[in-house]
Amino acid sequence: MTALPIIVGMGGINAAGRTSFHQGYRRIILDKLDDAAREETFLGLATLMNLVSFKDGELVTQDGEFITAKDIESKFGKQVVDGTLIRKIEKNHFDVDATHWQQKLTITANSNEGITFTCRKRDLPSPLPSSWVVEEIEPKTVSVRVPEQLEIKHDSYRDNPIKAAGQLPTGFEPANMYNSRYQPRGLQATIFAATDAIKSTGLDWDFVMNSVRPDEIGTYSASVAGQMDAEGLGGLVRSRLKGDRVSTKQLALGLNTMSTDFINAYVTGSVGTTFSTTGACATFLYNLRAAVNDIQAGRTRIAVVASVECALTPEVIEGFGNMGALANEEGLKKLDNSDVADHRRTSRPFGENCGFTIGEGAQVAILMDDKLALELGAQVMGSVVDVFVNADGVKKSITAPGPGNYITMAKSVALAQQIVGTESLQKRSFILAHGSSTPQNRVTESAIYHRVAEAFSIEGWKLAAPKAFVGHTIAPASGDQLAMALGVFSHKIMPGITTIDKVADDVWSEHLDIRTEHYECGEMDVAFINSKGFGGNNATATVFSPKVTQQLLHKRHGEDAIASYELKLRDTTDSQQAYKLAADKGQYELIYRFGNGMIDESELTLDQSALQIPGFEQAISLSGLNQYQDISK
Repeated sequence: MTALPIIVGMGGINAAGRTSFHQGYRRIILDKLDDAAREETFLGLATLMNLVSFKDGELVTQDGEFITAKDIESKFGKQVVDGTLIRKIEKNHFDVDATHWQQKLTITANSNEGITFTCRKRDLPSPLPSSWVVEEIEPKTVSVRVPEQLEIKHDSYRDNPIKAAGQLPTGFEPANMYNSRYQPRGLQATIFAATDAIKSTGLDWDFVMNSVRPDEIGTYSASVAGQMDAEGLGGLVRSRLKGDRVSTKQLALGLNTMSTDFINAYVTGSVGTTFSTTGACATFLYNLRAAVNDIQAGRTRIAVVASVECALTPEVIEGFGNMGALANEEGLKKLDNSDVADHRRTSRPFGENCGFTIGEGAQVAILMDDKLALELGAQVMGSVVDVFVNADGVKKSITAPGPGNYITMAKSVALAQQIVGTESLQKRSFILAHGSSTPQNRVTESAIYHRVAEAFSIEGWKLAAPKAFVGHTIAPASGDQLAMALGVFSHKIMPGITTIDKVADDVWSEHLDIRTEHYECGEMDVAFINSKGFGGNNATATVFSPKVTQQLLHKRHGEDAIASYELKLRDTTDSQQAYKLAADKGQYELIYRFGNGMIDESELTLDQSALQIPGFEQAISLSGLNQYQDISK
């Protein structure tokens, strides 16, 4: 049988909070939670945001006052709500009301004497402009006369027209959770997300690693822009222009493959497959596809699938803004006929909108083949039966949409129907839309769903749009969608698009169920994770619910294997609950194995049939690799 890729854990961080155990999803549907779940969510977010902490078994505020979990909402509820989801960009990123830039200024002489100034001799430009007249007035100081005019750049500030983003929760500082060594923010978020995902499985990771051969583990991850803050590529390109020194780390740590490398080197210790591919906004799905294909082919048995993007810098925001892609102040005011822009409602998928809202985040999913998941007693959160990727063909504008997403959606829906049947597809499937919140997207993406729904006779097709709440995180955006899908499977509540007043008139909504309020949706069987990336990077994943996945497992492996699995699952569930309680208390204990457990290459043992690596119980087989005809005989 072709292996079935099972989701056994998911962790991460975005504007809604922590991904594991659906905390971020719960923050989005906060008003639909019962009292116990609401209290738990406020506790987890308050500790994440460093508003409260646990000391000696007691919950205390930053002022040292004792507080109970029940009192957190009344005391800190507004701070938690205001400090999560999309909001005005906070000054730890940059000041949107006074964004620093270098303004050009041409100075013209007012007399025949020209422009004169003094400076340190060492600060003179090289080569010296031929028109400058320089005289030494002290050993280290010179007088300079410029005959006519001088062009300079000086510090200035401007009012940024784009003021909102889906930022990580206020007060969340992954750098303080481990020895982060001045690493870029995206890589700090990666360490947190990978730890959260691994611990969410409830499995001992060393035991998991040693349950397969070392080369049967894979890490699949990437960013799009790379690490664009001062510690990464942003600092690399800005340092000399600002008169600063380029560091030895900025280039290496800025690469868009670095999230993969950090997971391998500092979290899992994997020596298996390493894979990074970038597909614009579909990057998470591109890497998920590679993992799913490798699991189905038997090359990989354990896959860590991730993406990260923390690119809330003036340069990146200005780049998207100058394309006309981002929602800006004037556009929002015009939409609301108001003198004040609503920074909480800048992202309005499928409503009257004026551009997307950028976000930051990191998402990590842990997948296994179904046989291994049963053997280890892993929690079944769902399964990914396939991910389809197609391009748009010939284009006039590289950013414009095209036919590729019709192919990916049609294939995904057809596959689901062939496995679970027409009734499940028509009554118990839903879409996690790309929903970028641009006027063009609301028309073109809804048209795809309309055409596919017509072809497969689907009416009232439920649709959710995570970007309304967390913004567009670029590389991990479809990871945000997957996290929401798993939340819907678990809680049976469909998030409405609460940032819009109504569905826009030009949206193809005849066969779609797009609501502006959260609602109980009942048991769902299938989620379609859809992504439309710049340049024609289209991808759609077909994801089955835990219930449907369990049905597949019963058919594939029989009752005896399931009975044995369920006994092992009890221990897994206990371990998961232990981590959940610790995480809600802010006790994450991030995995960061800097230099801990390094492999001594001199201790490798190698012959023609196997390679044994120190620290791994199983050897890597060198036999049976040939897939072609043996021509040596």
